[in-house]
Amino acid sequence: MQTQAKNETIKIPVKLYRIGELVNYTPFSRQTIHNYTIMGLIRESKWTEGGHRLYDESVFERLSEIMHLKKTKTLMEIRQILGKKHNITKVLSTEQKSRTATKESRPGPESATDN
Repeated sequence: MQTQAKNETIKIPVKLYRIGELVNYTPFSRQTIHNYTIMGLIRESKWTEGGHRLYDESVFERLSEIMHLKKTKTLMEIRQILGKKHNITKVLSTEQKSRTATKESRPGPESATDN
């Protein structure tokens, strides 16, 4: 996240959450959060120097999805569903970056008259 102040950009740091904070803000236990991480259902964003996992804000959306899907799906099915969703998002993101790079590398009309 960024904010503008007199033509200067200040980068606001992303909030990272320890596993205990996730436990406080969600209905999941510490062990469940740990298991979901090991299974690949959620991912840590960083690790502290002491070896503790840190999660970014996107983990809350992911845990909400898991909670919703768990009503009708097994954890293995949820893993497949979220894996497919992640792969689709990754492909779309790569395509978007590729299109942006292509647009930026095309010469503009002004470069044709520079000869």
